Amino acid sequence: MDVRAKPKSRKSRLSEDQQPAEKRTRIQAINRGLIIDAALDIFSTYGFRGSTIDQIAEKAGMSKPNLLYYFPRKDDIYVTVLEKTLEEWLDPFEAIDPDGDPIEELRRYITLKLEMSARKPEASRLFANEILHGAPRIGNFLETHLKKLVREKAAVLSRWTSEGRLAPVDPYHLIFSIWAMTQHYADFDVQIRAVLGHQVDQPGHHEQTAQAVLTILLNGIRPRS
Repeated sequence: MDVRAKPKSRKSRLSEDQQPAEKRTRIQAINRGLIIDAALDIFSTYGFRGSTIDQIAEKAGMSKPNLLYYFPRKDDIYVTVLEKTLEEWLDPFEAIDPDGDPIEELRRYITLKLEMSARKPEASRLFANEILHGAPRIGNFLETHLKKLVREKAAVLSRWTSEGRLAPVDPYHLIFSIWAMTQHYADFDVQIRAVLGHQVDQPGHHEQTAQAVLTILLNGIRPRS
């Protein structure tokens, strides 16, 4: 069954609602996922103001009424895309283990963050654009949930430093530096390609990039003997 190809009239929407809950939930999850993926591509290309519901619906392979059944407003789609991006980014950050080896915990986190930026550069660019415009739609999230999480992880970094397991470094600025370096390759891809040319597309380039970033960051925070 191609759930994307059939526009939803009022009758078809009712029939979906009357289906068994498990099947209805599965279809709804598939369609919402298609919309979010399509919206990420459209928003990252045209920005929020330059994007339209029609563009997103066409990219998702469904009719505009079908899309509006799931998301009544463009703003709803945009916020959902941003929230999904933040959730994916923060999962490995939250997973930093206070009882683990500091260097290995940070190595894992930095590596995952670089992989995310390489896999979905459009998500990083969309987030950066939202921030550059003052974060009008996710400002509250940044000032509440994100701030709380960063404070918790900064406390872990501070403890590791006090125990001599990391070199003395401001924990907040270390976190900011990790975010900046891991997202730079997505947000400034055009600039990097202008400097490095075809090297960017050569086999092993991502691995070389990851190794360079890890060396720079981890060597700066290893305990001094």
